[in-house]
Amino acid sequence: MAKKSIGERLGPVLFVASLGVITLVYGTVATTRGWFPAPQIQLAQRTLMDISHNWKNDLALEPTRHLVKPGGGDVAADRGLEGKPSGTTKEGYVLVAGLNEDQDEAFHSVRLYDGEGNEVHRWPVHYDLLDDEHKPQNVMLHGMEVFEDGSLVLTFDAGNAIARIDACGKPMWTRKGSFHHSISRDGEGQLVTLLEEGIAWLDEDTGEITHQLDIVEDLAEYPGGDQRATFDIRTRTPDNTEQEVRYLMDPFHPNDAEPLRAEMADAFPMFEAGDVLISLRELNLVAVIDPQSGRMKWHRHGPWFKQHDPDFEPDGTISVFDNATGSGATRILSIRPGEDNVETLFSGSEEQPFYSWRRGKHQLLDDGNILLTEAEGGRVMEVDSNGELVWQRHMAWDAESNLIITEARFVPGDFFTNGVPSCSSN
Repeated sequence: MAKKSIGERLGPVLFVASLGVITLVYGTVATTRGWFPAPQIQLAQRTLMDISHNWKNDLALEPTRHLVKPGGGDVAADRGLEGKPSGTTKEGYVLVAGLNEDQDEAFHSVRLYDGEGNEVHRWPVHYDLLDDEHKPQNVMLHGMEVFEDGSLVLTFDAGNAIARIDACGKPMWTRKGSFHHSISRDGEGQLVTLLEEGIAWLDEDTGEITHQLDIVEDLAEYPGGDQRATFDIRTRTPDNTEQEVRYLMDPFHPNDAEPLRAEMADAFPMFEAGDVLISLRELNLVAVIDPQSGRMKWHRHGPWFKQHDPDFEPDGTISVFDNATGSGATRILSIRPGEDNVETLFSGSEEQPFYSWRRGKHQLLDDGNILLTEAEGGRVMEVDSNGELVWQRHMAWDAESNLIITEARFVPGDFFTNGVPSCSSN
């Protein structure tokens, strides 16, 4: 047998090495530019990581997707209510929406606490009665709106339904669709909520959709083009002349839509009753839009980062739940449309930890205090105008974990037409 030359022996090695170099170069470029198979590999990695962390949840063994490390620093194993409601919250009720610790009753629930901090009613939320396509443990109760008759309207992230339920949790009406995050009443018989990548108006008595706006088709494409640059921040630049500009994954992430009610409109001379305040998390954008045309009447990028829950306030300002993701200290900010100054109403600190890297709500109360929903800490708390803690409630699951809560809401003592909601009369 003839002895192979060095070239013949090195040929296969060089070929394999060349393939390795080409693969490495292509892999680097593909990852940078999002070419095949980088997105598929990344999706597979995220999926495997998610399954490894949450297999107990998906098999209905333990709701791991809905549990978080307790907020507020060091906490006791028997944590619960600390301090006592006073001032405004002493004179009414606080609703808390999220996971139900009694999984035999219902997966989700909304609890009602009186001015002494005692639970006086609970709405069991049976998602399986609303949607037969998604398991309750794989959706997140998020949006909540309350009515004087004791009924609620609810939305579910990663689900396919919006529903109004009575005081016992029985569906009054249900509408299928990817409704998510927030719900607000406009005071004129309509609900304003989020549907996929847009805003929807629904009749509060029937759930019928009466009007819709799409972010891409109506807001980004508003005639004249002046708004397009605001919404097209989250786009990918074409690599050649044949490709088109396209949006990145989840380019906007709308997480709030709140109508300006008629009784508050005079405080906002730039706007009209019915205009809608929106929050787009991925753009760090808070804006007020015309509900018919989609024209932005006012907008502001930051200083908030990954924000939630902007609210119209009676004094003509807009308050914002600034998650400040990555900072370790969530803030409540205030801005007056048309002015540049942004005021910090409250901020988490070493002395008063408060941080929700995602989700979260706030409510400015009549006495100047702030009701806070620390969603990713499983905690409701109230602070005064000086930032001092008035009371807090940990929604405990076990010694190590709290339940994620998505909203706490104060209503006055005379809000409910027939007093505290009850199932006894239903």
